[in-house]
Amino acid sequence: MDIVILAVVIAVVVLGALGGLIVGSRRKKQLPPPPPAAPDITAPPAEPHVGDEAETPREEPRRTIEEVDLPDGSAPVVVEEPPAEAPEIEIPEPTAGRLVRLRTRLSRSQNALGKGLLILLSREHLDEDTWEEIEDTLLTADVGVQPTQELVGRLRERVKVLGTRTPEELRTLLREELLTLVGRDMDRVVKTEPEDRKPGIVMVVGVNGTGKTTTTGKLARVLVADGQSVVLGAADTFRAAAADQLQTWGERVGAHTVRGPEAGDPASVAFDAVKEGKEMGANVVLIDTAGRLHTKTGLMDELGKVKRVVEKHAPVDEVLLVLDATTGQNGLVQARVFSEVVDITGIVLTKLDGTAKGGIVVAVQRELGVPVKLIGLGEGADDLAPFEPEAFVDALIGE
Repeated sequence: MDIVILAVVIAVVVLGALGGLIVGSRRKKQLPPPPPAAPDITAPPAEPHVGDEAETPREEPRRTIEEVDLPDGSAPVVVEEPPAEAPEIEIPEPTAGRLVRLRTRLSRSQNALGKGLLILLSREHLDEDTWEEIEDTLLTADVGVQPTQELVGRLRERVKVLGTRTPEELRTLLREELLTLVGRDMDRVVKTEPEDRKPGIVMVVGVNGTGKTTTTGKLARVLVADGQSVVLGAADTFRAAAADQLQTWGERVGAHTVRGPEAGDPASVAFDAVKEGKEMGANVVLIDTAGRLHTKTGLMDELGKVKRVVEKHAPVDEVLLVLDATTGQNGLVQARVFSEVVDITGIVLTKLDGTAKGGIVVAVQRELGVPVKLIGLGEGADDLAPFEPEAFVDALIGE
């Protein structure tokens, strides 16, 4: 029994010693450092106001929600937009005033033909070679073969009779013959005021690129300057920008523009333009037609349809063909085809300031048997004027 008690005591002592050793070893191990305290975060400074430096924001008065008027929901809040500004109406330059300015410009660009002829005619001996040079000068200026032969024939006869030729006599001689060639007695008035009705109806036709739509807008300025009220018909529905371009021209002088949907029926637009012109009591309706390729039969037939539809209202008073003066003989081909589809009553020559080939005036009149009524001499809004044979010839030979 004593032995058992002794063994128990020894076991207890051994267990106690082992427990002490374990606790001591744990105390010797380093505990992990405690986590660092959270740093104090300072809020970034507020964004500076316009014109302020980056400084500490100032206290500003604030309104409480009770002080703010809120919509009660009974009616929608309407935000009023500022009214659109109406385009400023321009006062076009009077016809008489622009003719003086355009005559000077024409003389600068066209007198190469006249001066060349005067130099040749001033030679002491006018042999066959000189007369051939005169013919070449006229042909180069697009006068045309038959008119050139007629002019040279008359000049040869008169120079032979005249004998001694002073510069002034030659200038007078050449002026008279050129006036005869251009045709001083042709009726060049643009007919916009029929006696028995209103409005006058004018169709503007031509190939795209000749300045057809621009010419229509410039013609509106000429008519407004002469005291007439104008309605524009944007019947060129196949060219996206044509209606916008024409409307801009109209707004500048206070002319109303009638237009239809893009790629719509041009005859319908032309019909509506004349209808509105009647209702408004306008003096003139100008119809800008789609540019036609003279080689496309279908497109040319469409142009004839436009004219027939318009004439359900009233006869068309003028059909103006717009030609580019720089195209020469190609312009004559265009003129011939257009005259077969619609009855051309007058010609508008554009870009006459950019070429010395003023003879196109003679050639196209001979080709169609109708007069040049208007000429365009530049890109300015008032660079369209009635054609005056005397001013044109004076510009050719130099005053």
